[in-house]
Amino acid sequence: MRFDQEQKKHFRRIGHQLKPVLTIGDNGVGETHLVELERALEDHELIKVKINLAIPEDRQQMLADLCATSGATSVQLVGKVALLYRAAKKPNPKLSNLLRHSGF
Repeated sequence: MRFDQEQKKHFRRIGHQLKPVLTIGDNGVGETHLVELERALEDHELIKVKINLAIPEDRQQMLADLCATSGATSVQLVGKVALLYRAAKKPNPKLSNLLRHSGF
């Protein structure tokens, strides 16, 4: 999925306020990481993920793998923090970061 500049700007504005909901270390992605990623995307739609890998190319590859596995789209990667988006099947107004922060 590709975003136009306005969508990316809107997502980044919301993402600025968010804290990472998932941290991935040197050991890579385990089954629990994938389960938590799935839950977070379904609940919140727009999430931050911290990828604690030293080499930037490894972080980019890990992000690409996470997106491919989860069906999410990368909005941006700044340093070790990535912003991911995937539309929920049934968005919950109390949990969805997009619905909760749509009053900009």
